[in-house]
Amino acid sequence: MAKLRVTQIKSSIKRPKDQKLTLEALGLTKIGRTVEHEATPSILGMINKVKHLISVEEVK
Repeated sequence: MAKLRVTQIKSSIKRPKDQKLTLEALGLTKIGRTVEHEATPSILGMINKVKHLISVEEVK
């Protein structure tokens, strides 16, 4: 599976609770924090839910 590098680029302030919890589940707690995940269907679903708050790159 491909690895993805996910970086939070916008704040979670004034966002619905489910989006805040999704960011926490991805391991993102602050702007600028970066984590790497495998591209599983569950991770891709979480990324899709908060795509307006993060940037995603594929790691080679």
